[in-house]
Amino acid sequence: MQKSIFDYSESDFDTLFNINAKGVFFVMQEAAKILQDNGRIINIGTSLLSAFTGNYALYAGSKAPVEHFTKALAKEIGARGITVNMICPGPIDTDFFHKQEDTDSVAYLSGASVAGRLGTIEDIVPMVDFLCSSQSQWTTGQTLFVNGGFVSR
Repeated sequence: MQKSIFDYSESDFDTLFNINAKGVFFVMQEAAKILQDNGRIINIGTSLLSAFTGNYALYAGSKAPVEHFTKALAKEIGARGITVNMICPGPIDTDFFHKQEDTDSVAYLSGASVAGRLGTIEDIVPMVDFLCSSQSQWTTGQTLFVNGGFVSR
């Protein structure tokens, strides 16, 4: 939902925070209860947590709590060998993305990565694979920006 901060309604706020913060919190809570030891929880955030772009204040703001939830849960259940991490993709070439952006924005964001293109789902999959593997046991409570250099932190 892309709008000026002045154009958001309370209903917009409630919708985005219910989906992106509250929903994720309770899914994480339930997952932590039912996951077997050495399981994995991977949250999806947004590179907008570190980008200064207009008209995404509410969307990025509703994703920001997930970073804290990720770190907190990693500490709480780490003794069980469960890792909890967050992947923050950059702009990804999907229908959802294109519905939110005009042609000029797509062109700008395509050129904002070091590869000079939008990301693809296939760019994110290797990080998910790694975080699901036993090789990632020492990686927990982390926010991983997988965005082709769109932003760095």
